[in-house]
Amino acid sequence: MHTLILGYAKHFCMFIKRKKNRSGTVSIVVAEKISGYYKELTTIGIARTQEEIDSLIMKGHKWIDAEQERRHPRLDLFGEERKKCDAELLNAEQMLSCITNISINGADLILDRVFDNVGFNRIDDEVFRQLVKARLSYPASKSATVKYLKNHFDEDVSLSRIYRYLDKLSDNQHKIVQDISVLHTKKILGGHIGVLFYDVTTLYFEADYEDELRKTGFSKEGRHQNPQIILGLLVSIGGYPLAYCIHEGNKYEGHTMLPVVTEFVRKYELEDFIVVADSGLMNNDNIADLEANGYKYIIGAKIRNESRKIQEWILEQPKTDCQMVEYDKGNGQRLLVGYTEDRARKDAYNREKGIRRLEKAYRRGTLTKDNINKRGYNKFLKMEGDVKVTINYEKLEKDAKWDGLKGYLTNTEYIRQ
Repeated sequence: MHTLILGYAKHFCMFIKRKKNRSGTVSIVVAEKISGYYKELTTIGIARTQEEIDSLIMKGHKWIDAEQERRHPRLDLFGEERKKCDAELLNAEQMLSCITNISINGADLILDRVFDNVGFNRIDDEVFRQLVKARLSYPASKSATVKYLKNHFDEDVSLSRIYRYLDKLSDNQHKIVQDISVLHTKKILGGHIGVLFYDVTTLYFEADYEDELRKTGFSKEGRHQNPQIILGLLVSIGGYPLAYCIHEGNKYEGHTMLPVVTEFVRKYELEDFIVVADSGLMNNDNIADLEANGYKYIIGAKIRNESRKIQEWILEQPKTDCQMVEYDKGNGQRLLVGYTEDRARKDAYNREKGIRRLEKAYRRGTLTKDNINKRGYNKFLKMEGDVKVTINYEKLEKDAKWDGLKGYLTNTEYIRQ
């Protein structure tokens, strides 16, 4: 079953336009670009002063939001949780709006209150409080943190004391920190954590040798020669941290997600939640494990790895900005494919930039067999005979057909609007 579903609202096409009138006034108009032509949709009002112009522009943006919602009503999976996050943000803004004077320890006073409100004051350790506040106010190395605490707050915390505390934090205190953080997050979200976002990054070390944990692997920072670790982070909607995990630097990142998710779900007895992850973390085994555990999920889909039938179907669909189409894969799985003009422009720009680099190398005669099958835009290289490497322009044209497309695989259900 192939069904077109409602798109998500972003205003890439509609925009605010100022028109100078002969009388010296300025008309604030909402316009739209359609197939290369500009069309005026409505006049918000006529302004005579800069203050009136600013006010009408704000009204114009609200009109665009309302029109986008009218055209493309969206299904908000996280509405209730988002309201809780917005309420907390509003409380923070109201507190900041009451500030009438700023002193050198202003950040310290504010962060002390936040620290206590979250519940971290349950941990009776002043070093913990100082490190947390310093990390937020002045993120730097441990040595620089010592200087910051001394220079700004006359706090004498030695570097050796910080390192000793970090051992204490790693051994057992981090479990208490996590419990406090999760309890606060559940409170903010109305007692229910409905979404688990998972992603990983790599952290490299300026070291010459590997050990049991720090190993060379694929570095997201391009430091492939340096030993590294993989850091996985689990967060809720709004970016509230839930859990983290550390793995060997040469481990496949796709094998890091299920253990941390499963342990978190077991520990905090979660029910009715959705796991959200990027396509780089997914393979058939991971999807099968998610299904076997009964987890709902929304994951980035590798649409170019789909069957030939599905690929052809995707490329046959009309490309309409901010619209998504759905393909029913059976067994409760739905493939959603969205298109945006903004992504299409970015895809085209990046490809052209990569090809210019390859063409420059080709003219210099530095393209060799070592370039074949490497990451990035070297995938467009091909061998001619046993010695000559050339650029496959036919493959480039096929690649351009996928510009602007992004896929998602899910086993969640939705209500048709």
